[in-house]
Amino acid sequence: MQLRHTITTTLLGLSLLAAGSASAGAETIRIAIGTQDTTINCATGGLLIRELKLLEKYLPHDGKYKDAQYDIQWKNFTSGAPLTNEMVAGKLDIGSMADFPGSFNGAAFQKAGKKSIFITVLSGSTTGSGNGIVVPKGSPVQSLAELKGKIISVPFASTAHGMLLRAVKDQGWDPEKDVNIITQAPEVAGSALQSNKIEAHADFVPFAELFPHRGYARKIFDGSQADTPTFHGSLVDADYAKKYPEVVVAFLRAAIEANRLIAAEPEKYSELIEKVTGIEAEIDYLFHGPLGLQTRDFTWKPEYRQAVKTSVDTLKAMKRTETDLDPNTFVDDQYLRAAFKQSGLDYEAQLKNYAKLPLTGKDALTGKPIADPKRVGQIWVQGEPLVRHYATLGTALAEARKLEQSGRKIRTVYAHDRDTGLKLLAADAWYVQGKNETSAFLLKHAAEAWARKNGGAVLDFNAAKAGAV
Repeated sequence: MQLRHTITTTLLGLSLLAAGSASAGAETIRIAIGTQDTTINCATGGLLIRELKLLEKYLPHDGKYKDAQYDIQWKNFTSGAPLTNEMVAGKLDIGSMADFPGSFNGAAFQKAGKKSIFITVLSGSTTGSGNGIVVPKGSPVQSLAELKGKIISVPFASTAHGMLLRAVKDQGWDPEKDVNIITQAPEVAGSALQSNKIEAHADFVPFAELFPHRGYARKIFDGSQADTPTFHGSLVDADYAKKYPEVVVAFLRAAIEANRLIAAEPEKYSELIEKVTGIEAEIDYLFHGPLGLQTRDFTWKPEYRQAVKTSVDTLKAMKRTETDLDPNTFVDDQYLRAAFKQSGLDYEAQLKNYAKLPLTGKDALTGKPIADPKRVGQIWVQGEPLVRHYATLGTALAEARKLEQSGRKIRTVYAHDRDTGLKLLAADAWYVQGKNETSAFLLKHAAEAWARKNGGAVLDFNAAKAGAV
């Protein structure tokens, strides 16, 4: 398999300038790109490239492209289905979406006698973080196990739908009998949660975090609990890629550049994402900042290839498609490997790297390097361009209390789940305060289990903040 990848990459590198029998000459080459701006983990494959004009930096202007003109077109969508419709209709050349709608894209192309290919991952989680289930803020429900017989809404045929079906199955329930699963788009679900018209809602990035941050929902389940890999990535019309392989590589180099920029200055570009989308920078940073909910990892790790296969199989089981889509040919990493090589990056090394964006800052109070990022707490203070990092969660909570007492406004506080390392919005977490340490947990029963074993009191955010030292 490795030899095949190496040979394929080498051949692509040798043939890019010679690809396509017809010279581009003085033709105008359309590059029509569909984005999902509010699906913020697509940012490096759309919003940031567009706003920072990164694609223009990498488009070829030599060889057969010497006299070519480029017509770059951008179109934003709120979900993958309409984006796919326009790709199949030939109105778009490249598009970004999650694994489930991406597989539906491949199936729709195949049904139309065409072919699309998944060319890169943009952001994802090999364990499933990013998808989640929330309940109304005032709901007594603390876990999925309490939702038997209840109404759970979800955008149908989405990656969150797949996560929900897996989670329900793990409970030993029949999704047709033991829960009432209804379809609901995120923008509708937000209102339904506020008015208590639904008992729970499952959704994809960023809504399982956005709704709690806005104050009308509480997260009770993270996709990692279902242990189902998930990602968002970019697809291209295969005929377009064959005709203009250098343009596809240029797009991927622009995405790689966008990734480098947001990794270096996550607060700055989280603010830009908020400016464009209205999704608060605090949520953008939760995903894109150090130790974020997901990793912006472009390489086709086995878990992401498996996510494609799972989505194809699940869509067929859900009778959303009858097309037999081969995941092995649907995923094509040759363009990505070429982009890595041209960018001076080692694809094979990154393929083996599962680490999240590291936190390399110093403790905001002591100035000392942070030794154990798993115990860190973070505060984003209103009016400050950078997030403050603290070596311990207890220190962060104590500083948050002092800041508020002095009249400072806090945008948000971040914590990390003691058991899983999952990055949390601290205001909705549960805490155990022992003699020497404060620990955070997404789930109340996990906090209670920790307290029984290790001692300490289980507290909500305000009580933990009040008692922090």
